Amino acid sequence: MKQGIHPDYHEITVVMTDGTTFQTRSTYGKPGDTLQLDVDIKTHPVWTGGTVRLSEKAGQVAKFKKRFANFGI
Repeated sequence: MKQGIHPDYHEITVVMTDGTTFQTRSTYGKPGDTLQLDVDIKTHPVWTGGTVRLSEKAGQVAKFKKRFANFGI
């Protein structure tokens, strides 16, 4: 492994949106820094089952059915 080309890998504290914290290793900041998250797996729709996305799809299906209701098939 070449010397001097790799970033420093150290421990930081991550603070979730609900205030819980955990320690992890990262190249972020300096040793001992705190990373405050604005979006995490407890609040973002991608990880919470996509409830927002499902309601959008339901609206799109209704719009499609309304548009092609009199198509005559």
